[in-house]
Amino acid sequence: MNPVLSQFLRFAAVGAVATVVHYAILIALVQFAHVNPVLSTACGFSVAAVLSYVLNRHFTFSHRPVFAHGLAMFFVVGAVGLALNAGIVALLTGQGIYYLFSQFAATGLVLIWNYSAARFVVFRAPDVSSS
Repeated sequence: MNPVLSQFLRFAAVGAVATVVHYAILIALVQFAHVNPVLSTACGFSVAAVLSYVLNRHFTFSHRPVFAHGLAMFFVVGAVGLALNAGIVALLTGQGIYYLFSQFAATGLVLIWNYSAARFVVFRAPDVSSS
């Protein structure tokens, strides 16, 4: 199997686990605590991001940055993902689309950003070639 495809599939599997956590928090906050869907998705996204970093660091990428440094980079990259996610949910729910359908769309679109940023920024192996 193509190594990039294999890596993406592992990333997607980790993402599926993190997505379950994200959605569970989102639904619990909206349905039971009556929290605004945009704030709820931001909370769920944040918890899922930490889980995603830990699992991707262990299962997906061969380069493992120092934990704290990698986590900090992951949070910076994740902040962009969070903004994209919340913005998509806000835009779509503002158009009257049910919050879960809005979240489904956001999840698919943000997956592309998350994988690219994780692969090329957070877990990028340092260039060890000498000039």
